[in-house]
Amino acid sequence: MVQTAYWFEPAEYHARLERVQGALRARGLDAMLAFLPETVTWLTGYFTRAYGTFQFAIIPAEGQPTLFCRDVEEYYLDSTCVFPDRVMWTDSDDRLAVAVQAVISRVGKAAAIGIEKEAWVLNAARWDAFSAALAGATVADVSDLVADMRKVKSEAEIAYQRRAARAAEAGMQAGIDTAGTGVSEREMAAEICAAMIRAGSDLPGPGVLSSGERAFHLHGGYSDRVLDRGDIVQLEVTPNSRHYHARFMRPIRVANASDTDHAEVETLITIQDAAIAEVRPGVAATVPDAICRDGVLSAGLRETYTNKTFYSVGLLLQPNGGEPLEAHPGADWAFEENMVFHTYVLAKGFGMSETIRVTADGSERLTNFPRQLFVTKS
Repeated sequence: MVQTAYWFEPAEYHARLERVQGALRARGLDAMLAFLPETVTWLTGYFTRAYGTFQFAIIPAEGQPTLFCRDVEEYYLDSTCVFPDRVMWTDSDDRLAVAVQAVISRVGKAAAIGIEKEAWVLNAARWDAFSAALAGATVADVSDLVADMRKVKSEAEIAYQRRAARAAEAGMQAGIDTAGTGVSEREMAAEICAAMIRAGSDLPGPGVLSSGERAFHLHGGYSDRVLDRGDIVQLEVTPNSRHYHARFMRPIRVANASDTDHAEVETLITIQDAAIAEVRPGVAATVPDAICRDGVLSAGLRETYTNKTFYSVGLLLQPNGGEPLEAHPGADWAFEENMVFHTYVLAKGFGMSETIRVTADGSERLTNFPRQLFVTKS
């Protein structure tokens, strides 16, 4: 008998299903095909690290879901999924034909079906096969349906993010302790990853880790480059617990930092503190966004500021690095209690960021680490 390893109590999954089914009925839909791996896991519990293979969930407006996946994942279905119905394909099957038949057998050819069209696993060939087989069905894009529900986290979800935050702090400390003249980015990454895994992270990260010229350009990964005196190291640690994320950035100078460096970082901290102080339920996303954006520009730290300043994080499965909710000048949403965000400011190679939770009357920093420019001893 397989021992279950549910990430949450079954009641939480059943409550999520009821919400989704209520939304389907409100839209006049008979069923939904959930292709996004995060949707499948959030709604049913089913998780396998092989989620990149062809799998999805059939969610009827009434009754229990059906999971469609490869047969070698049956153990993970049994141990993580709270719903029993499944259709499985083998490597010798025409998996598209099996998938189409699974949908027809559960919802029919003439149903009104919602499909997560924006899911990265729904490639063109798969969409063509479903479109042809379900030519008599009414199809609606429901990419927003579960994504909207996932914006506000439960206490149980936030508990995983707190654990990820502790792993992030361990990783950052390891990175600061390891950095120094003559140390390679690869050596830093190894120590960061080991520290985060030991502290509870399910994936190593580390996230952004770049030095020298690449420190001035976001999303650099570690390389064989060896740190030199005076280098800036841009470091973001991105661990997760049960794939619920928390992350933050801190700036590092190798062996030497000027008074100007310290002043610029302190300015970034002041700007970000002011922006975070405005976060509370009902506040428009554009309010703290403008504080970050205008603050950096008015301080002369950047000539332009085009990137977002807040984005929501929670259950994230690669290649996804963030949820759809983003703060920028055109944002039309407001903060709600128990939303969780990564917020960051960047200028002149220095990055400062936190993961925060929106509380009833403000916000709480899930990541708690000294906010300063770190300078290595050598």
